[in-house]
Amino acid sequence: MRSRRFAISALAAFLALGGLAYGNGLNLNSLGTRALSMGGAFVGLADDFSAVFWNPAGAAGFKMKYLGFYVTDLIPTSRYRLDLPTYGGMATLVNAKSKLGHYLGGMFAYYHPVSDRLVLGFGAYTPSGIGIKWPENGLAPLSGGGLYDWSSKVGLFTLAPLVAYKINDMISVGATLNVNYGMFSINMHSGILELPGPPYALDLGQYEESLSGWGLGATFGVLVKPSGKMSFGLTVRTPSTVTFKGDALVSNLDILGFSETSDVRRSITFPLWIAGGVAVRPIERLLVTADVQWTQWSKVKSLDAKYADPVWKAMMDLSGRDSQKMDWSDKAQIRFGAEYTATDALALRAGYYYDPSPAPDTTLNILLPSYTFNVVTAGVGYKVAGLQLDFGFEYLMGKDREVAYLKTLTDPAFASAMPGSYHMNILVPNISVGYRF
Repeated sequence: MRSRRFAISALAAFLALGGLAYGNGLNLNSLGTRALSMGGAFVGLADDFSAVFWNPAGAAGFKMKYLGFYVTDLIPTSRYRLDLPTYGGMATLVNAKSKLGHYLGGMFAYYHPVSDRLVLGFGAYTPSGIGIKWPENGLAPLSGGGLYDWSSKVGLFTLAPLVAYKINDMISVGATLNVNYGMFSINMHSGILELPGPPYALDLGQYEESLSGWGLGATFGVLVKPSGKMSFGLTVRTPSTVTFKGDALVSNLDILGFSETSDVRRSITFPLWIAGGVAVRPIERLLVTADVQWTQWSKVKSLDAKYADPVWKAMMDLSGRDSQKMDWSDKAQIRFGAEYTATDALALRAGYYYDPSPAPDTTLNILLPSYTFNVVTAGVGYKVAGLQLDFGFEYLMGKDREVAYLKTLTDPAFASAMPGSYHMNILVPNISVGYRF
């Protein structure tokens, strides 16, 4: 009976498929260097070219044509350690550090005032982009000594036409249509297939999956300025379901006479995002901002895959790997920022935000090791006539996580978890150029 179920070993890492797809759980929510340098607390301000992401209502205040570019580089550093119980105590099976990776993102935006009250615009940006790559020899013990590629890469690219309207001197509204193109890839060891006769077990080899797809959503914003020293903002980004299609590969499946590839489809909903913010200028040269940003991650209960090949479909169904349990929970980020205008040309910025992980220990894995982050940010801006240059960075300090090995063996709730201890930090340098004309 066990062999008929195509049982896959506990360390096969098919469990990682579900976790990867929601790379947006690592969403940095910081687009535009000025906004990022101020801790991403920008919904109540939204007065530069990144308004298309933070609060489209902010664009209603642009009196000139406005063009902006932003480039960022996410550089994660991760460690994973797996200790197993022995008669003498604990023995270390894996102690690996991720390879150095660069995951680029960015933004382009253009705004065109049609009248004193109406502004049209367009933005293209990457709201999510992260990944990880582990050394083959570092994770060899997980695959019986075999050297396999363990890596993941997740990205979301958004095209967003914008309209913003100034109702009166106090209230502005705005909206964008979000055309989302999503992509992710995953590589890992396929696992061990138990057989009814000799050789009784087959190493399935390398697993690879590469998917992409499209989805639609929208962003709505309102900005209220009761005075020249204070403003309030509210932004709602609707859910967007992206239908992913692509190919999956199990490199040694042809040894059994089956196709080593299959078409695969997944529908993934990037959830509702609601953010509110305030910006206050207590003195002439100091600007202080604060945001609360909430994401409805509780909608992420499971991730289902549909394989086109009938053998694949049967194998994944019998092994239970065609549906991955997620059980994420709603989370709110708290953000603070400040900007000090040292001179008419030079501005200094700093910020902080708290970003709790939506993923429970019961679904943790090494290809998306979701963390609670404490984040510090800083930056500098320089303005010459209509040209604005901004440099900044953010540093995300992940809270260590651990899943006990024995718990994955004895507690059914941890059947989708990968045991071990996890550590991650992320450095994010970035640069922006804006021009008003």
